[in-house]
Amino acid sequence: MTHSLRKYMLAAASALALAVATPALAATELTVQRFFGACDAEFGTNTDVSKAVGECGIITSLINKFNADNPDVHVTVTTVEWPGYDQLTAQFAAGDPPDIVTVHHSVLGDYQSKGLLMPLDDLLKTVGVSPSDFTDASLSGVTKDGKIYGLPIDNWTMLFHVNLDLFKKAGLVKADGTPKLPASVDELMAQAKQFKEKTGKPYFVQNLANEVALYTRNLYTYLFQQDSDFFADPKQVKMNTAEAKKVLEMYKAIYDNEDTTKDLDYAASINAFLAGEGGVHLNGTWVIGDYTASSETSGTALNAGGYAVYPYPQLFSGKKAQYADGHSWAVSQKDRTPEEEAAIGKFLKFFNDNDYEWSRTGHLPAVKAVLESDAFKKLPHRDTIAPIATLGTPLPSTVQRQFAIQDIIGQEMNAAITGQKEIDAALADMESRINELLANI
Repeated sequence: MTHSLRKYMLAAASALALAVATPALAATELTVQRFFGACDAEFGTNTDVSKAVGECGIITSLINKFNADNPDVHVTVTTVEWPGYDQLTAQFAAGDPPDIVTVHHSVLGDYQSKGLLMPLDDLLKTVGVSPSDFTDASLSGVTKDGKIYGLPIDNWTMLFHVNLDLFKKAGLVKADGTPKLPASVDELMAQAKQFKEKTGKPYFVQNLANEVALYTRNLYTYLFQQDSDFFADPKQVKMNTAEAKKVLEMYKAIYDNEDTTKDLDYAASINAFLAGEGGVHLNGTWVIGDYTASSETSGTALNAGGYAVYPYPQLFSGKKAQYADGHSWAVSQKDRTPEEEAAIGKFLKFFNDNDYEWSRTGHLPAVKAVLESDAFKKLPHRDTIAPIATLGTPLPSTVQRQFAIQDIIGQEMNAAITGQKEIDAALADMESRINELLANI
């Protein structure tokens, strides 16, 4: 080997080693933390979002597609068990939060008020996302102290998911094939009695085991329908009221009359409804896609006579309303390079641009143009859930610790409905526990 050839080969090898080791060639790394479940076995490598179904399938596929479409950015995903806030709080305390994280609109204020989240107004502007793009409900949900602290991706609420086959057997279907839904508490009780007599099954499928959220959301909805301003003061709730007592008495009667499933956790309640074990599943917008898919599959309980979904019925004489919340992508407040901020902007814009795909879960879109689009309106059942856009009512945005409050309400309602406490005692304890929590923020 000549000296010049050897010199050339050494130089080439050095250049190759330098190229491999040069950080500038590496993708910008982002950490993303989310809930919505794990489904890697089915969707772990899928990038065709149109083939994905359900919250987990769609969000997994969307992030896969983002990584595939943006080789200069790499998102590493951590999936946490819902809702994940204990873990997120611990990560902030340790100084190692994820870059981007799923946060409910109702929880943003807990972190924003402590300076832990990055205001997104300027970043969204740089990628062409305007506040005017969002629906009023989604924009108000992520706006705190006049600034945007999360990219809204939806609004959601609880719904009446109906097994039409069982409703037909119970004689609770109108001439046009739609279900007869109650218009008062008395009508609800009468329908539940008739349903059980005709079908031998409970009217409601509820997840009451190891559960707090369902109890709380039900209470909020029927307090709103009685015009109860229970959080007139965001730091002092009024729950020991005649309006709240009516709601607890209604759900206790349903429980005592065997008009609901009792010992099911969340997953078991879904399986029970899919198996035709009850008439109405109280669950959220997020299962519409999965239940629709089941109703279109031959041999399933929902395929037998059909599946329908509606907002909660108006049982009281107050305003037409029901509790609603939303999901967002929030960004932790920490020092970043311009490349990292640009990568986060890309990620947020990607989800904003793909809000239609996310809306296929059943959630209401956060983007106004998607909500008004023909494509969204043509999705199954969107005509019957459309009123949610005006019915949906959150708690006041100034109320902090909403998930902790949810736990307290759910615990006390469970104790009252299952007979462990008198209703009056449960409401008194509920009120005092919440106010003690709020007094110590």
